[in-house]
Amino acid sequence: MPTYRRPIRIPASKFPFRLASKNRGAATTAIVRHPTKRILSAPRRIPTPSTPTQAAPTGTALSLTLPVPPSINHQYATVNGRRLLSSVGRAYKAQVGQLIWLALAKSSHRSALLSQLQSAPLALSIRFYFTSALRRDVDGGLKIAQDALCEGLGVNDNRIVETHLYKHADRENPRIEVCLATASHS
Repeated sequence: MPTYRRPIRIPASKFPFRLASKNRGAATTAIVRHPTKRILSAPRRIPTPSTPTQAAPTGTALSLTLPVPPSINHQYATVNGRRLLSSVGRAYKAQVGQLIWLALAKSSHRSALLSQLQSAPLALSIRFYFTSALRRDVDGGLKIAQDALCEGLGVNDNRIVETHLYKHADRENPRIEVCLATASHS
């Protein structure tokens, strides 16, 4: 016989607001929910780097300039007790996937590059350029950037055997510079 838990009810007067988010294209709109009112805040857009995205000219490495990933606090949401990728995280992954395929479409070495990346051990190098060097951790954007890059290329991220992270400050042009190449040793 199954046991049922009784839901805990918290009076609305103690917690009058709840934050939720809705995905509207590349923008994320925060919705403040009140028992009787619904208030929309301004949409947050994931900035696109001002420098163009470019593919490396060789068949063994891919170099890209991508937007800075969302902070770890904005990457995940708890829904019904489960941790899920938030709409901001999903929008970031979708944007990175589009930028990767745009860069590959411009490259004449795309088939050789993709076959090399799908068969060899890989090395990942990411240079983070934040607006301030003190506001973000260098490893906070690693997982989502690595996942977005590998998903966009159709490569399993367990192929990465070597990772290099660097942190810099660039107030005018925050971005990440990614290089995915075959590892020099296996």
